[in-house]
Amino acid sequence: TSVVLALLAIQKGNTEVARIHAENAIRQKNQAINFLRMSARVDAVAARVQTAVTMGKVTKSMAGVVKSMDATLRSMNLEKISALMDKFEHQFETLDVQTQQMEDTMSSTTTLTTPQ
Repeated sequence: TSVVLALLAIQKGNTEVARIHAENAIRQKNQAINFLRMSARVDAVAARVQTAVTMGKVTKSMAGVVKSMDATLRSMNLEKISALMDKFEHQFETLDVQTQQMEDTMSSTTTLTTPQ
């Protein structure tokens, strides 16, 4: 690598060559840091997109449950109401899990993109 080449040039007393290799090493390190920053930003955006998709699915599912509840309550069939309430509770449990996952993802991506 450039660092090793710079050290070898210094040992040989060739300061100009050592300086060139050191500049290359610094440029490569800065480039690696910039790639890491960009990677963190891409990960954060991907997580936000995934969260939006998941929340869209949950919203659509909940809308269907609400329509079913409305129709079932109109019929006043206790068996249907009980089954629908079970389904509704299951949907809310799923929503809680997905919300927690979204919060965990967002907090981890925020940690990755926060400047230090």
